[in-house]
Amino acid sequence: MTNAHVETVAFFGASGGVGLAALKDTLRSGRHCVALCRTPAKLAAILPPESNPNLKIIQGNAHDVTAVSSCLLAQPGVLVDQVVSTIGASFVASKMTLDDPEVCQKGMAVLLESLTNLRNGGAVGKPHITICSTTGLSKFGRDIPIAMIPLYHILLKVPHADKIIMEGRLVSSGEDFTIVRPSFMVSETETTKKVNVGIEDPINGRESVAIGYTISKSDAGRWIAENLILQKQAKYNKKITSKPSFPYTPNSMRRLHFT
Repeated sequence: MTNAHVETVAFFGASGGVGLAALKDTLRSGRHCVALCRTPAKLAAILPPESNPNLKIIQGNAHDVTAVSSCLLAQPGVLVDQVVSTIGASFVASKMTLDDPEVCQKGMAVLLESLTNLRNGGAVGKPHITICSTTGLSKFGRDIPIAMIPLYHILLKVPHADKIIMEGRLVSSGEDFTIVRPSFMVSETETTKKVNVGIEDPINGRESVAIGYTISKSDAGRWIAENLILQKQAKYNKKITSKPSFPYTPNSMRRLHFT
């Protein structure tokens, strides 16, 4: 008798925020998870290995083909079932820019190169790739409140340019994917609020519209785990989803997050 297949999910950028929330929920489901971290001790302190036997933490950088490739094999010759990438850059206030303005586009290039190299080496499989982007990028109309347009198109111009290239590379890759565009992220705290979802086809345009001010990172991660990893809802395959959730409050705009 053969053992039942246990899905394996590779995470890039799961040390905090959206990725960490999605990783926690995925682990609770019993799936095997592989997480690439520049500082493994940071994630191990949150998810101790002794209580998370299904989690494998690999040290490395998401811009390193060798490190990324090591995360993409569930077993020799077999690719993981899913990939979740929530990598991003930190804002440098003194320079009013990011510490790595091309972090997302480079990460996507390395991910796709790693998959190609592994397949050329005989590995089989077509993992579904989920990436975390942002609202404000739609080519088919406004997906942010009018009041937030100056913030998105002036202060966030650099990270948005990076994410546009990341999205384009994934859409044209031929891989199965879902692009997740959360609203402005203001908190780590998970809530019980409903996450409203708009769906956009990257070629044919919008299927539904949802516009909102903010969302917590944990709520965005929970949505990814529930709908894309655990349930694998087919309606989101090769689509872009926008996720507005919370109503505007003055306190919701105090902190700036890019991942």
